[in-house]
Amino acid sequence: MPAACDSLLEDIEDIVSAEDLKPRDRQFVRKSVVPKVRKRNSQKNVQADDDPPSDSIIPGVQKIWIRTWGCSHNNSDGEYMAGQLAAYGYKITENSTEADLWLLNSCTVKSPAEDHFRNSIKKAQEENKKVVLAGCVPQAQPRQDYLKGLSIIGVQQIDHVAQVVEETIKGHSVRLLGQKKDNGKRLGGARLDLPKIRKNPLIEIISINTGCLNSCTYCKTKHARGDLASYPVEELVDRAKQSFQEGVCEIWLTSEDTGAYGRDIGTDLPTLLWKLVEAIPEGAMLRLGMTNPPYILEHLEEMAKILNHPRVYAFLHIPVQSASDSVLMDMKREYCVADFKRVVDFLKEKVPGITIATDIICGFPGETDEDFQETMKLVEEYRFPSLFINQFYPRPGTPAAKMHQLPALVKKQRTKDLSQLFHSYRPYDHKVGERQRVLVTEESFDSKFYVAHNRFYEQVLVPKDPGFVGKMVEVDIYEAGKHFMKGQPVSDAKVYTPSLTKPFAKGEVSGVTEELRHALKNGTNLKTCPSVGIQEKTSLCCRMVMQIPWQQRGRGLKILSMSLALLAVLVTFYYGGV
Repeated sequence: MPAACDSLLEDIEDIVSAEDLKPRDRQFVRKSVVPKVRKRNSQKNVQADDDPPSDSIIPGVQKIWIRTWGCSHNNSDGEYMAGQLAAYGYKITENSTEADLWLLNSCTVKSPAEDHFRNSIKKAQEENKKVVLAGCVPQAQPRQDYLKGLSIIGVQQIDHVAQVVEETIKGHSVRLLGQKKDNGKRLGGARLDLPKIRKNPLIEIISINTGCLNSCTYCKTKHARGDLASYPVEELVDRAKQSFQEGVCEIWLTSEDTGAYGRDIGTDLPTLLWKLVEAIPEGAMLRLGMTNPPYILEHLEEMAKILNHPRVYAFLHIPVQSASDSVLMDMKREYCVADFKRVVDFLKEKVPGITIATDIICGFPGETDEDFQETMKLVEEYRFPSLFINQFYPRPGTPAAKMHQLPALVKKQRTKDLSQLFHSYRPYDHKVGERQRVLVTEESFDSKFYVAHNRFYEQVLVPKDPGFVGKMVEVDIYEAGKHFMKGQPVSDAKVYTPSLTKPFAKGEVSGVTEELRHALKNGTNLKTCPSVGIQEKTSLCCRMVMQIPWQQRGRGLKILSMSLALLAVLVTFYYGGV
């Protein structure tokens, strides 16, 4: 090539010099080129060539089946994950067979729940489904053998579910288990204003805090949810107001211990409840979740006033677990039986007709026959209308699992004896003939009735009149069972409609703008609708999805790098030849 260049090149073809091969010479040389035959001996190589590269898979168009086990808090997490995935473009299906991916949201409270979770994982693998695991089981024990190689999203990371699902769809295994912190302080978890698909469009489940202050020796949930972390009062009130604007008529407050709310942020449960009561429209109702005895003792007076409020159910779930102080000490429950009785007796006196629900564990390590008889006496005395009876199961990694276990037959017999006592009394027979006002929110399991609840959150079955759904109805009680009553609507009574907007349709995404909701109804997902914005408080996850997903940003950088590399080659070729 020439040693110097006298002028700028007018055409890239001028780079070719006299010493270069002419087209005719290049054609002659080709005759001596022998192509190398690529051997394809193994079926593995054939399969690898047939499979498209992971980059060719388009996330956001697949069908996802979500299964949730456990408490209301877990169900709320499942609703948030469903909402984010739907907003991203995925189709949430109730048919597990047609789904491309299963999102399994687990519960670690009892061994049977984890067994169901494990069996579902095995079934998904047998059916060649992609799997993402969520909930307390993988959060508490991510290194279990049956979880190896599978994608996991932690209980505080559900705002990143779209990214985890996307990578799983591509064939990658992702584990996102970190805790959220702000200036070193642990946060309550994912934001409350994330998109959500409510299982029941009429009921909003709000987790007011995560974790708890206790260290019960039998509890595995503490390993997953950690110490207490409360959401600010204003965020919870804002979430409630948004829910009512979306047609919700009933709010459930949930957490591992609602009574401990606010102790980590300088407030308390009554303060939150009074603020929420101000935001509840007439005709809508608020239900409180579970609270342990130690954290309600100092608020008894205020709690009684709140539970007497006409827009708050006179209902409280207070677990006792055992009526033996020695067993409670071994459980590290931080209260005695007298404390529990004081709470119940005070509320029964100050809130006439209140429903007290409780939990009891049968067969805890070290429980004697005398201990168990004390528990039987407690149930006989209070005749709890709602009683959750649990046979003790040792959970791996808990102190109670290392204690001397009672024989399985003893635990089963005590569970059976307590169940027989519970079914020996009927708490609602005396209410036949009463006229009650009930809020209708769902359909019965047998699909024959609508399910409503009265002032005391007692279940009342009413006829299936579509005009009753989401409304207050006056009924006459004409029949009572162990767990329910049946009511006949009063013919001349007014059906009260709460001052709310029309509720969302089943499966509709909450927490998005009208423009985005319209886009979703027309089959447009966030990836193809970047100009659509969510409300001002949209989560970081959703902002990333809507503006430019981190996955797309990675591909953009890759393309930019390739372009720069090609430019560098051309420049080198140009200046190397001059």
